[in-house]
Amino acid sequence: MGDNVVPRVLEIGLFVFILLHIIQGLMLEASNRSKRGTPYAVSYGNRGSKWYSRSMGLLGTIILLFLVVHMVHFWIPSRFTGVAETTLPNGVEVHDLFSLMMATFQENIGVVILYVIGCISLAYHLAHGFQSAFRTMGVHNKRYVAMLKAIGYGFSVIVPLAFAMMPISMYFGWVK
Repeated sequence: MGDNVVPRVLEIGLFVFILLHIIQGLMLEASNRSKRGTPYAVSYGNRGSKWYSRSMGLLGTIILLFLVVHMVHFWIPSRFTGVAETTLPNGVEVHDLFSLMMATFQENIGVVILYVIGCISLAYHLAHGFQSAFRTMGVHNKRYVAMLKAIGYGFSVIVPLAFAMMPISMYFGWVK
């Protein structure tokens, strides 16, 4: 896929949208803080909003750190510093990212824990973000809220769980 232009264009788009998401999040936080100069007299805690809704900055920062570590481990070697080549059964030579992943995740439990923490942060970030995106688009009525919450929670569990299973299964030797 490295010779195809489509993944490269999608990759650039992904970086641009992540950067825009960070900028918009920071702008929204600054705007919210400037609207009210003093804190509320009574904190409602989870009665007013979920803790992960109030912790988007922290969760986003953990995800950003996770992405930086991920890029150092896999993206930069794949694109710039080189990854060992392997030959597929059809004779095509490709980067052996599987062996790089095995070496990375089997050598250090700390890296596996960092990836799992990143995935947990992603789960909570998505749990809030999925529902919030639909609210922003104006979809917030009794008919759809329950369905959107269920789909959002399912999405926010399945996707990060699938991501977390890669380092976990490689560390424990479930894949070879």
